[in-house]
Amino acid sequence: MSTQIEETLVLVKPDGVARSLTGEILRRIEAKGYSLVDVKLLQADRELLAKHYAEHEGKPFYEPLVEFMESGPIVAFRVAGNRVIEGFRALAGTTDPTTAAPGTIRGDLARDWGLKVQQNLVHGSDSLESAARELALWFD
Repeated sequence: MSTQIEETLVLVKPDGVARSLTGEILRRIEAKGYSLVDVKLLQADRELLAKHYAEHEGKPFYEPLVEFMESGPIVAFRVAGNRVIEGFRALAGTTDPTTAAPGTIRGDLARDWGLKVQQNLVHGSDSLESAARELALWFD
C-alpha cells in the first residue's frame, strides 16, 4: 500500500456547474479526506480542450465532447491525498451514470439525458502520468 501523497485533476464539467453541484462535489471530495490545493473557474477554449483530449482525437465522440466542454464554465480542482487518483475515480463512479453505483457522484447526481455525448458531471485523471500532464494544462 502506497503512502505517497499524489495530486490529481478533478473537473466539474459544464453540466455540474449549471446544475449548481460544484459545492456538493467538493463536499464529497473533502469528506473523503482529500485536500483541496487549488481551484479555478474558467471557460475552457478549444485549444486547451484539444490538448486535454488529444488521445481521443479522431474518435466519433471527440467533437461532441469538445463542444460540450466548451458549452459553459468548468471548475478545475487540484486535489491531493494518499492514492487520490484511484480514490477519486472510485468516488466519481463509472462514466455511465445509469450504471454508476449509488453512493458515487455519478450514481447519485448524474443521469443519462439522451444526448450525443455523456454528461456525467466530473472528470478525474486516470494515472500519475495523466494527472501530471493534465494539471500542467489546467494549472500552468
